[in-house]
Amino acid sequence: MVKVNEDYLKLRGSYLFSTVGKKEREFLAAHPDRRVIKLSIGDVTQPLVPAIIEAMHKAVGEMADEKTFRGYAPDLGYEFLRNAVMENDYKARGCEIAADEIFISDGAKSDSGNIQEIFSKDCKVAVCDPVYPVYVDTNIMAGRTGVFDETTETWSNVIYMPCIAENNFAPMIPKETPDLIYLCFPNNPTGSTITKAQLQEWVDYANKVGAVIIYDAAYEAYISEEDVPHSIYECEGARTCAIELHSFSKNAGFTGVRLGYTVIPKDIKCGGVMLHSLWARRHGTKYNGAPYIIQRAGEAVYSLEGQAQLKKQVAYYMENAAYILNGLKDAGYSVSGGVNAPYIWLRTPNDMTSWQFFDYLLENANVVGTPGSGFGPSGEHYFRLTAFGNHENTLEAIRRIKEL
Repeated sequence: MVKVNEDYLKLRGSYLFSTVGKKEREFLAAHPDRRVIKLSIGDVTQPLVPAIIEAMHKAVGEMADEKTFRGYAPDLGYEFLRNAVMENDYKARGCEIAADEIFISDGAKSDSGNIQEIFSKDCKVAVCDPVYPVYVDTNIMAGRTGVFDETTETWSNVIYMPCIAENNFAPMIPKETPDLIYLCFPNNPTGSTITKAQLQEWVDYANKVGAVIIYDAAYEAYISEEDVPHSIYECEGARTCAIELHSFSKNAGFTGVRLGYTVIPKDIKCGGVMLHSLWARRHGTKYNGAPYIIQRAGEAVYSLEGQAQLKKQVAYYMENAAYILNGLKDAGYSVSGGVNAPYIWLRTPNDMTSWQFFDYLLENANVVGTPGSGFGPSGEHYFRLTAFGNHENTLEAIRRIKEL
């Protein structure tokens, strides 16, 4: 008799954003006359910039010509894209990363979920709390659970590092020593950041205890303040302990196009085994590469035209973020984020739970956000709004919220 993977049964009933979407659809079915504004999922709304569209059109033409047609992509990704990433995201910032340490993929979400496969099932995992749910869920799917705590609804092999207002929503070194440490800065969902000196402490700690940091830099394009690192490889010693994930979704609007990359330096070893070799083996076995057309689009991100156009697009979203942040402050909310990240993290009023506030906002303002409790225990009584909507809808949503 076939048996299912019972670790999947240890997950919550549904993925956070699936639940949010379901509740929104149910509300619209019951109130078809209402216009609901979504400030929940971090999906972009602005079209791809001209430099990217032009590169895609050119690549489509190449695919129609036998002389320039491309089939399967190289395992690591096309050299033209890996070189562009190396030169712009690393060499320009003084980071020592080689092109063959960069693995092109179809997005950071896939890589953040798949990277745990190269590690033992017995590893203990440390995550920020609140946290992007994929980090936790994929490790539970892999069986890194232990004993379940009914009160907090957490597993003993997943170490939650509370990120609360008192420590500016930054994690502290955990008392229990982890094997894997997930860090995301600028942070999703809180929008918080840490300084280079603070990140250096994490790198030093990981090297000291023999842990590996999985560093999600998906939102680095939104950094506006000095002394906020764009890459963990700006820190000394990171090449021996850190894996970095990057996404084209948020810096270039590729949520519907799908492109990302993971960096694994050849210096990282676990028990004498190079993690670079393990990921290369996994990558070559389970993945046939991002499409040529999409990789050419990624290359255009680093062109002079592309960078100039995308700078304006990022500014568009951050203008939304500033409007949400200031509007909520004016309305008396306790808020953070929105400066180096397109997310605003707010304290729910009147001691409402996160889901109570979700229902209240949907019913009375017809605005959808994301309940903080869905990101972890420390997210309770908090709520996330995204700046990725269009400008008109953002202004209207904040007007409605301020009128409540």
